[in-house]
Amino acid sequence: MKPENIALFDLDGTLCDYHTRLSEDLEKLRNPVEERYKHPVRDGSPDYIRNRADLIRSTESWWENLPKLQLGWDVLKVARQLDYRIVILTQGPRRNPFSWSGKKKWVDKNLGNDADITITRDKSQVYGRVLVDDFPSYIEGWLKWRNRGLVIMPTNEENRDFKHEQVIRYDGSNLEEVTNALQRAKIN
Repeated sequence: MKPENIALFDLDGTLCDYHTRLSEDLEKLRNPVEERYKHPVRDGSPDYIRNRADLIRSTESWWENLPKLQLGWDVLKVARQLDYRIVILTQGPRRNPFSWSGKKKWVDKNLGNDADITITRDKSQVYGRVLVDDFPSYIEGWLKWRNRGLVIMPTNEENRDFKHEQVIRYDGSNLEEVTNALQRAKIN
C-alpha cells in the first residue's frame, strides 16, 4: 500500500486569525488608563493579561467564530489543487475543553467534509508529508521525527527569526515557491 500525500494544517495563526482576534478582544477589556498590551499572550505575560485571555477563550463560540487567515488559505488552495489529503492538526489546550469543541465546529463550518481533524497535545506524533504551521515549537517537534518532511510557515511577528532548512516561510509574495515545494514533496 502506497503512503498517502497528507498535508497537515494548523488552525490558530495558520487558517484562523487567532492573534488579531485575541488582541481585539483584549482591547475591549482594557481599562482606559491602562497601556495597550501589544505582545502575544504567553506564559511570561502578566497574570491579568493571561486571565483576561483565558476568559475570552473560555467559550466554544469564540473558537468557532475565529476569522480566516488568508496566508493559510492560500496554501490550502494549492494543497487541494495538488490532491493532498487535508488533515487539520491543532493543539488542544488542557484546561479549556470548549476550545476543542469550538475548533471542531470551526472546521465543520469552514471546511465541511473536505478535511479530517486531529486535536492533540503533541503534534510530533502525527504523520504527514507536509505541515503548515506558524508556531516554531510545534514545527521543531514535528521535524525531529521527519528528516524528509516539509513545513510551510505562514509568517508573523512571533516567528520572524525562525529558520530551518526544511521550512519555507510564506508571506503572501512567494506562492510559486510554496507550490513548487508542495509538488516536489508529493509521493507519486
